[in-house]
Amino acid sequence: MIDRDVFHGFLEAIHHLPEMAQPAPLSDDERVSRAKSVMRAKTDRGLALDLEACVHCGYCSEACHFYQGTQDPRYSPSRKLDLLRRVHARESSAFAPLQRLFTPDITVAELQAWQELVYDACTECGRCSMICPMGINIARGVNVMREALFEAGLAPLELMAVAQEQAGRGTVFGVGPAELKRTLDALRAQGIAIPLDEPKADIMLVSTVIDVLLYQDALAATARILNHLGLNWTLRSAGFEAANFGLLSGSETLQKAATKRLVDEALAIGARTVILPECGHAYPALRWEGRLDNGDPLPFEVLAVSEFVGREITSGRLHVTPGEQGRKITYHDACKLARHGGVMDEPRAALKALGMELTETTPTAEKNWCCGGGAGAFLINRAAPLRHKAWEIKRRQIDDTGADTVVVSCASCRLNFMAGAEADQWSTRIDSVVEMVARQLPA
Repeated sequence: MIDRDVFHGFLEAIHHLPEMAQPAPLSDDERVSRAKSVMRAKTDRGLALDLEACVHCGYCSEACHFYQGTQDPRYSPSRKLDLLRRVHARESSAFAPLQRLFTPDITVAELQAWQELVYDACTECGRCSMICPMGINIARGVNVMREALFEAGLAPLELMAVAQEQAGRGTVFGVGPAELKRTLDALRAQGIAIPLDEPKADIMLVSTVIDVLLYQDALAATARILNHLGLNWTLRSAGFEAANFGLLSGSETLQKAATKRLVDEALAIGARTVILPECGHAYPALRWEGRLDNGDPLPFEVLAVSEFVGREITSGRLHVTPGEQGRKITYHDACKLARHGGVMDEPRAALKALGMELTETTPTAEKNWCCGGGAGAFLINRAAPLRHKAWEIKRRQIDDTGADTVVVSCASCRLNFMAGAEADQWSTRIDSVVEMVARQLPA
């Protein structure tokens, strides 16, 4: 069960994040110069083709939860790349000398205005990229814009604060090795065996600040499943935090540093598999962006915990008993897992094994609507009203299934669902894939 006081305490901590940020004292010219430098460096052949291929058909707007929730043309996904498109046109396109005659340069005022568009009003969910008839990877372009704004010192203060904390102190929301150990001790007191800092292990489990503070049942459930399977696993004090605020804020340097902590610990213990918690953005941060120092691919497998559990059930290695009869559930696909990562079948295999009635949303799987809280948007205080507009689309989609429970596999989605449910007095139960499976393990 989630302690509501702890949940509200976490929300209160988010309100104070801007006070903790330390923005760089830059002049307007320096901000523009830094932003343009990132845009130029990141505009490779693929991105240049994307910027030039847009035919302004508007299909991406139909796919965007922020546009659909507000009907405000400012939030059209294609428009979010306009500054990047202008810099490319003026400085690296085939007709750059001509473009400079009639295409104005970008300004610091425009960069400041675009902060809302690429942070508050975009979760990089990828739905617009999937539906684009020209195959434009809009989400990638938005990510480049975030990198440009971060380098210009114009990332939202909330994300800047947590990224700086993770880089400087190695903690997130004050959670480090000591806080992890206290949580593990509390779970061990419940009779759950949780190995920590084993020198060798086949599996390294990582967690997040959200699980340590809020969703301890998810961490306990994962431990119970691994123990039930008799696997050789451990957590590591020096590399347990899967949340990557370099990725969310737009700092490639901080992103790589946070990833390196996990990679180094996995290599040190000879892990063959790293299991990520129910955290959407942690999946691409390690599985797709993670590399060895020399640039080689990681020598171990990276799995989301819902992906791992689904595989174990499908293979016949993990058995579960039937769950509550008459319970009607639906599943929310986290964007980074499903649309970006292809993790769709495994969570459903786990849920179907529980014997409950699973009703799909419309649309579903890779076409599912985003909840509106991913990519750090949940932490941006001013974005709350806009985020709720997107959440209302998700709420209606779930209501239409008639389900009494929505099951998630991402803690960020779960946070946004809880906040939306509280604001709307929404009675639908919010549950977790790994927790539901753990509750149905054979005695």
